Amino acid sequence: MAVYRDKWNGYNGNSWRVSCYYINWKGERKKHEKRGFPTKKEAAAYEREFLAKKKKDINMGFSTFLDIYLDDLGVQIKKSTLVSKESVINTHIRPYFENKSLSEISAIDILQWQNALLALRDDQGKGYSQTYLRSMQNQLGAVFNHAVKYYDLPKNPCKTTKKMGKSIKKDILFWTKDEYLKFSEAMKSKPLSYYAFQVLYWTGIRCGELLALTKADFDLEKRTLRINKTYQVIKGKEQVTSPKTDKSNRTIELPQFLCDEMQDYFDSLYKVDENSRIFNVTKHYLHHEMDRGAKEADVKRIRIHDLRHSSCALLISLGYSPIQIAERMGHESVTITEHYSHLYPSVQRQMADRLNEAYKEKKDEGGDNPGKEAEV
Repeated sequence: MAVYRDKWNGYNGNSWRVSCYYINWKGERKKHEKRGFPTKKEAAAYEREFLAKKKKDINMGFSTFLDIYLDDLGVQIKKSTLVSKESVINTHIRPYFENKSLSEISAIDILQWQNALLALRDDQGKGYSQTYLRSMQNQLGAVFNHAVKYYDLPKNPCKTTKKMGKSIKKDILFWTKDEYLKFSEAMKSKPLSYYAFQVLYWTGIRCGELLALTKADFDLEKRTLRINKTYQVIKGKEQVTSPKTDKSNRTIELPQFLCDEMQDYFDSLYKVDENSRIFNVTKHYLHHEMDRGAKEADVKRIRIHDLRHSSCALLISLGYSPIQIAERMGHESVTITEHYSHLYPSVQRQMADRLNEAYKEKKDEGGDNPGKEAEV
């Protein structure tokens, strides 16, 4: 292995080249060359990083390992997930640790990184949301877990620091059934919008799942809706891909009124085939319609995804268990569903009222009364 002044093919000795050998994954000895380095120092640094990468040396630069990490996952995860990872890594992780090696990053480095992110403020004085802070924390932890599992890093330095942020917002926004019904009335002036929001609210599916729906996904006689794909825009390109998780592949039972409404919608469409998208709009369009409808109906503005929360909350208020709701929603874990259990606080009052009724029924039947002396 060596670094040389490059006099080949017009370089005229003004640049440097790397020429080295490495062992590939088949155990074969291979030669690697790269030209065009302006200084010997840069050529030598490239050589060190290249060989460290090939040898899985934990002393490689952390930035080099981030490239390896993304390459390793590139064919195993969804494109949209990879794009999200790249965004977090390149914006919030790589710049902070790029001058360190993988092995030298310690718990105190993680703590200082956390403090730097927690201190950042925008022009309005707002910092990152608690959920986004947790997302960044989890991504850094995933990078080190990968290094421990596959590249023999002794330990994950994130394990000894407290996680920043929170996994789920406590102040989840949602509409009660009455609020949604007011909103849906405002939507009736635009049938496509009305039917789209009807499906979102009464089934609880995700926005991407809605936008990928075709006529073939509905079996109105059996009153079922098949969810097996999602619509996304990735780097400006529209794509229909597999759903978010394995549990997202599911069949949802539909109420009869929604089947009747969807039949009316299908009848209104002009020459729609079985496999064309029936809601051929964008998420931006639905955002705009939510703005319009919320204002017209005089209800609080929520996000499109909050309709999913609203549907979940409605099912909780109707008495269904987290397991039953998780199956309908396609939640990966029942724990996710349980986060919404507080959304209908009136249920607690209903429980208390039912307990009161049960107590009165017991008294009316002549039950024991500790405050009354027994008759002799």
